[in-house]
Amino acid sequence: MDKPLVSILINNYNYGRFLREAIDSALNQTYPHVEVVVVDDGSTDESRNIIASYGDQINPILKENGGQASAFNVGFINSRGEIICFLDSDDIFLPEKSAEVAHLFESDQEIGWCFHPQIIADIKDKPVSQVNYEPTFTKYDLAQQMQRGKLGNPFEFHIPATSGICFRHSLLEKILPMPESNGITLNDSYIKFAALGISKGAALNAGLSVQRIHDSNAFTFKNNKQQLAEFHVLLAYWLRKNFPTLAKFANNLFATGMMFYQQIGGVEVKCQGVVEDYLSSSTFLERCEIHLRVFAKVLIFSLKR
Repeated sequence: MDKPLVSILINNYNYGRFLREAIDSALNQTYPHVEVVVVDDGSTDESRNIIASYGDQINPILKENGGQASAFNVGFINSRGEIICFLDSDDIFLPEKSAEVAHLFESDQEIGWCFHPQIIADIKDKPVSQVNYEPTFTKYDLAQQMQRGKLGNPFEFHIPATSGICFRHSLLEKILPMPESNGITLNDSYIKFAALGISKGAALNAGLSVQRIHDSNAFTFKNNKQQLAEFHVLLAYWLRKNFPTLAKFANNLFATGMMFYQQIGGVEVKCQGVVEDYLSSSTFLERCEIHLRVFAKVLIFSLKR
């Protein structure tokens, strides 16, 4: 009982066809001290019947639809673990996931976050990519690098999707609740980049979860410029607003978003207020730098084509 409690937070919206496998994978961990919190974000399919069938094996949170950000916020508020692992309801955890993550956090008290790669599979769980199981890790301290506006080339390591990210509860208290924007999607990248910018962490070299790729995946392996523009601009806005030390990194993200908007003919209506607010709150020199970055990114992109 002296081992830390691991909270597995499953966020779900109309993924009833996958949900049971996700919950089962969370319940079937080899690590004995696990709680499973399932947040249903207003599903209209069979999801809630599936959740009810587990009784007191899980902590069910049933809420109105409010988006992924609101699901993360509610799940975190209702979790008790010292370690928090996020699991998308269309993915699954390998049985040893919680044990490996808990061991890593116990081995180094400075670490606030742990990321690991995922095994990519198709809808029938046939692996598309394979990650060797090697429970070694590399420690990172990227705060100063991000404060200078950069994060590797393009990153020092691969930043995984939701089911490959884990945090100390004490670190998430500094990040959550995350903003819940009506009509504009702010996803788990806000949590990931904020964590990288304010805490030391580790990349664990083990594929401890399986990510399914299917028609409903929002971003993975897709290149929708409007979604990319919206994602970069909104993420930049909230990172700079809530974590001022990351302003230079946020400006770089914002410039990338504006590059995508330039390629599709301009800023969409729902993001115009965000863009105007961002630029009006920037200094003259920051605005000049942003415009130069946009010009450079557009030029480089055109030369690559």
